[in-house]
Amino acid sequence: MYWPTAVFFLFFASTCFAAAPTGIPRELARERAQMISALRYHLFFRLVPHASSTVGREELAFKLKSATPLLVDYREGTVSKVEVNSDTVPVQQQNGHILLPAEKLRAGENRVIFEFESPVAPAGKAITRYEDKDDGSEYVYTLFVPMDASMAFPCFDQPDLKGRFKLEIEVPGNWTVISNTPVSGGDRESRTRYYFLETQPISTYLFAFAAGPFRKVHDTPGLPGVYVRQSQYTRALEEAPELQQVTADGMKFLADYFAQPFPFPKYDLVLIPGFAYGGMEHAGATFLREESVLFRTAPTHTDVIGRDLLSLHELTHQWFGDFTTMRWFDDLWLKEGFAQYMAYRALDQLKPNEHVWQRFYLAMKPAAYAIDSTLGTTPIYQDIDNLQNAKSAYGAIVYSKAPGLLRQLAFILGDEHFRGGLRIYLKEHQYGNAEWNDLVKAFERASGRPLEEWARAWIRRRGMPQVDVSWACNGGRVTRLSLTQKDVLNEGGVWPIATQILLSYANASPMRIRAELSKPNTDVAEAVSKPCPAFVSANDQDYAYGRFLLDAESRRAVENSISKIGDLFERTMLWGSLWDSVREAQLAPADYLSLTRQFLPDEQDESLAQSLTSRSVTALHRYVNEQTRAEFVTNFESIASSRMQQAQDQGLRIVWFRAFRALAETPSGREGLKQLLAGASQVPGVQLRTLDRWGMVTALIAHSDPEADKVFAAERERDHTGDGVKYAYVAEAARPDAATKKRYFDEYLHNANRPEDWIEQSLAAFNYWNESDLTSPFLRPALEALPQVKRDRKIFFVLAWLGAFIGGQQSATADAEVHDWLNTTKIDSDLRLKVLEVVDELDRTVKIRQRYP
Repeated sequence: MYWPTAVFFLFFASTCFAAAPTGIPRELARERAQMISALRYHLFFRLVPHASSTVGREELAFKLKSATPLLVDYREGTVSKVEVNSDTVPVQQQNGHILLPAEKLRAGENRVIFEFESPVAPAGKAITRYEDKDDGSEYVYTLFVPMDASMAFPCFDQPDLKGRFKLEIEVPGNWTVISNTPVSGGDRESRTRYYFLETQPISTYLFAFAAGPFRKVHDTPGLPGVYVRQSQYTRALEEAPELQQVTADGMKFLADYFAQPFPFPKYDLVLIPGFAYGGMEHAGATFLREESVLFRTAPTHTDVIGRDLLSLHELTHQWFGDFTTMRWFDDLWLKEGFAQYMAYRALDQLKPNEHVWQRFYLAMKPAAYAIDSTLGTTPIYQDIDNLQNAKSAYGAIVYSKAPGLLRQLAFILGDEHFRGGLRIYLKEHQYGNAEWNDLVKAFERASGRPLEEWARAWIRRRGMPQVDVSWACNGGRVTRLSLTQKDVLNEGGVWPIATQILLSYANASPMRIRAELSKPNTDVAEAVSKPCPAFVSANDQDYAYGRFLLDAESRRAVENSISKIGDLFERTMLWGSLWDSVREAQLAPADYLSLTRQFLPDEQDESLAQSLTSRSVTALHRYVNEQTRAEFVTNFESIASSRMQQAQDQGLRIVWFRAFRALAETPSGREGLKQLLAGASQVPGVQLRTLDRWGMVTALIAHSDPEADKVFAAERERDHTGDGVKYAYVAEAARPDAATKKRYFDEYLHNANRPEDWIEQSLAAFNYWNESDLTSPFLRPALEALPQVKRDRKIFFVLAWLGAFIGGQQSATADAEVHDWLNTTKIDSDLRLKVLEVVDELDRTVKIRQRYP
């Protein structure tokens, strides 16, 4: 008999056990992966409308190397029958596992039958029920990442035990079911039983189904299917074709780029209302948040491009994540980082005039640099000892930093070698699992270049470098240009960096120099004797990763000339460097606001204007004191009001409308919001949508406008849609009274029937920027609730929770309270890091306000 090297279960007899582990420890997963192969799941579910559970039956087939006791993962449900190789055995459940006794198993093929009942709920479960308040319909869908398949059915819930899934599902006769594979048959009587073809080998978290009165939009051969709830079908008819086309074009590009055809028999996109993430890449059936496709706000061109990128991101996962899957969630970046990077790379080919890498910089780098500047940052590779802690791996490190490093790696290797490495990696791990060093070795083979040092620094270490440039001229020529790097967290070490240096001239074309850094100080010999520049930028075109601040002379030159810089990417990065200087307390926020007030009204690029307006709002609401804000806000309100009426480009008018809504706080500004809501004024050519309107209502409530209650009542009477009901709930969270705050906070923690997306979207309204005195009493209770929030909510909710409750504060008192809580509270390391990550912005706010009082 085989006994695990790590004793997770203690046997008093051959059929009983005393100590099954909680979660899925890595050692247990490794042992099972060594023992189990040829996995097959044959699943049956019966879905009943409005039911709080679903009954199921499962036939689990697998091979064992030798007869050994096994733990099968299953939690929160009940098992009524277990049959092992035709013998019924007692049901033994403990700590989210079912024991299969050794004496009933055998070396070679095994067959286990389970009959079970799993929970279905509006929130907090792996099988979610959604009630459409527009027409009363009900929809049921699954979401299993990272280890929640075991909340729905018994399984080996780890990514490196891939199995083939065959699904049967019984639903009401007017429902449609979508799963990973095409339907193979079914009957249509009072109930419908769907039979789906068996899948290719996939991980448990990639198996999925969605059921309800879905309708298929534009069923066109050669294009992916798009399914939407029936109440949104008319809207989807307009939006779906572009989504289908960019997805189909992306599929062709990626299949060619990877030299690997699309790896699954079909591909559908299912729009899920209130979905916890932007999308989830189930093999052959991606689920997308409905709101990310059918916009609730008047969309800018940037929003449409964002939808393209979302679709391409999830599509890339079909290769990176589904076809080839990370062995364990410590290598989450292998799928998320690549999906993010390749989405931009694909879009650059499909839409070459979209300034894709400028968009990449704006979307990726701020979030990555923000977290990597904090004591809450982590390496890209994160040690996950138990899959119950896998949620900790999600965040800006894998979604923003990892793609930024892949752009750096492509710059180092060259495009052909980069692509060659990806092709080797995918070819050698078809329908299998891999680790980060497998990918590094593939790149080394393709390029002939050693990457061990690069990978050790960038994948296994946390943080990033700050690169400072120093230069001098004499007689109109550069006499010296050097780059100095240091670790931003002062944890030591040197980072291997490849970058491109820009020498910019007032009346001549710029010069660009490639430089590679492998030590603390690097002299750039190629720059010597070049004409003396007006300024130097050490990360031109954003190839490198790190904090690259302008030197003092260059910053002064940029401040005086930024409106004259015609190259959009260069102008964008220079604005970004100025903002970094604000966050590092090297540039007064009032000086930054003076620059944006002067130059922003003339900015014609929509995505850059959106970034600058957002940062200006942040500076006004966080970094300057009340007196300074009062000096600026009237001007900014006036500029935003004017530009949303007069900007030539419709997208810019929408950007300025959003800025006006965020900025409006004076009586004049609030009157402008009420005029828009009443239809007395308009944004030319723009039909404001549901969330646009409710956002204005929320602002009026938060600012205690005398007519806020009247406006709220009128909007609620006007908007009876399901979205309207949700956004009314969000708006009321902004009411500036203690009773409302207490009621909402209690509901956040104790109402299991409130949909998670309602709560998540209301957090910012609850913690409106001007209500910090009112919400500060909830800061410590919010911190103390973290273990519950982590346990009960989906992956990204913890950061949203912290971002709202800590981010809603600006005072040194609140900052001290968070740090006191950290110093006096015993909490798991993951949550501690999350708090350190989020409180860094509050630390900076206090530091900036003290530096520039």
